[in-house]
Order: sequence, then C-alpha cells, then structure tokens
Amino acid sequence: MKKKIIGLLSGVLVAVSLVGVRNSQFVAFAKDKIVTKYRYDRSDQNKAEKIEEKNRATEKQIAVLDKKIAKLQKQLKKYSGAHTVESVSAAKLASLNYSGKDVITVNNNEPSFSKSDLSTSQGAWQRYGELDNENRVTAANALLNQKLMPKAQREPLHVNPTGWHNKRVAGGWLYNRCHLIGYQLTGQNNNLKNLMTGTRQLNDPDMLRYEDQVANYLKESPHNYVRYRVTPIFRGQELLARGVEMEGQSTNSNSVHFNVYIFNVADGVKLNYADGTSQR
Repeated sequence: MKKKIIGLLSGVLVAVSLVGVRNSQFVAFAKDKIVTKYRYDRSDQNKAEKIEEKNRATEKQIAVLDKKIAKLQKQLKKYSGAHTVESVSAAKLASLNYSGKDVITVNNNEPSFSKSDLSTSQGAWQRYGELDNENRVTAANALLNQKLMPKAQREPLHVNPTGWHNKRVAGGWLYNRCHLIGYQLTGQNNNLKNLMTGTRQLNDPDMLRYEDQVANYLKESPHNYVRYRVTPIFRGQELLARGVEMEGQSTNSNSVHFNVYIFNVADGVKLNYADGTSQR
C-alpha cells in the first residue's frame, strides 16, 4: 500500500514538473513577444508644424506692412494739388517766388550730407545756429534717435520770433511759432534758436508731414538714426522767411530720404515778408 502511495506521489511530482517546465517556456516566449518595439517616422509631421509656424510669422509681418501701406496712402493723398516733383538747386531758393506749389524738391531730392555728417559714432545730438544780426533764426541740425524724443507733454509757446504779426484769418490764426526741428523729435520748445514765424499752412500739414515720417521711423527701433537739417530761407534783410529747406537721411538705409523746400505762404492772404504784416 505504501509503495502505491509513493508511486502516485512520484507521478504527480513528475507531472507538476513537466507543467512547470512548459509554463516557464511559455513565459519566456511571451516575454520575447512583449519586447517587440515600433518606431514611428514623425519627420513629416515636424516639417508641417514648422511650416505652420513660419506661416503665422509671415501673416503677422503682412499685417504690419498693411498698416504701413495704409499710413503711406493717407500721406500720399495730402500731396495732391499743391505739390509737384519740380526740383531746384539750393542756391536759388531765396530768389524763388511762389507759383501755387507748396512743396518742391531740392537737388533732385538728394540731401547734401557728407559721409562724416552721417556718422553715429558720437550718438544722437542736436545743434542750433546762433541768431543773425537781424535776430533771425538760422539752421538747426541734429542726428536724431529715440533718445532725444521727449516724454513730457509740450508746454505753451510764449516767445515771439522775427516777423510775428499774428491775426485771425479764415479758418483760424494766420501764423504759428514753427519749430525748425519739431518738438516731437527733440523736445526743444521755447528756444528762439529753433523757432520761426510760419503760416499755419507751412507748419501743418507741410512741415509736419516730413516730421511724422522721421518720427515714425525712429519709433520703429532704438537703433534707427536720422541726420536732419532745417534751414529757414530769408531774402535780403526780410524778417519773415520765404520758406524752409528740410533735409532728412536715415543712416543705415534710405527709409528716410528727402530734400525739399516748403514755401511760407497762406491761401488768400498777401504776406509782407519785410516785417510779417499781411493783407487779405
């Protein structure tokens, strides 16, 4: 009886052993199957994402350009009628008589700055000429940059330049105290070396158009510089300027590039340039 029991137990152990061996082989086989890995090629997806990113950046640039174009179109509209591409030499400006064109180009619109004039090695600066023997304003020069632009609001003007005989005409006052270099560019305000008697028409829109062009360029980057000069043009000993020559040149591009003469006139008013008095 004992022998039978022992025999049965031995058989069971052998069967269990066989089952264990088979299970271990199955587990090993299963492990081999699980280790299998799959790699996906995402290069096309990555390329597509980069293209989408570039497209978004391009769309932003286009939006900025659209705004600039719209601004320029508005400015161009102001040139209709009283403007022309006629050009004269700077030497002849004092002898010119107004013939219905507010603005003309000088020296084919080429500013007369030398290479050294355009140097930025000294940073931004501004210089105003001394008053002449008649107490008249002379040329104002600057190398403009954001650093010179004022942050404070402009205070009222109270000094009177030569030829100041102001009065009301159709639409408002005849004269403005015109800054040679606009307040928005340097912050100079009640400075007699930077002020002249100019008609409202001369000041705004004519001079302001060019000042805004320069200011907009300067605001685009702290690295932008513009060489700038405004020269009042008097004839003989007259106290009221016949006009102003404005020159502007950006130092690292032609984004700003002009040399123009603007007549100091007012529609419907006869000016006496000898002293600034006027008649309708």
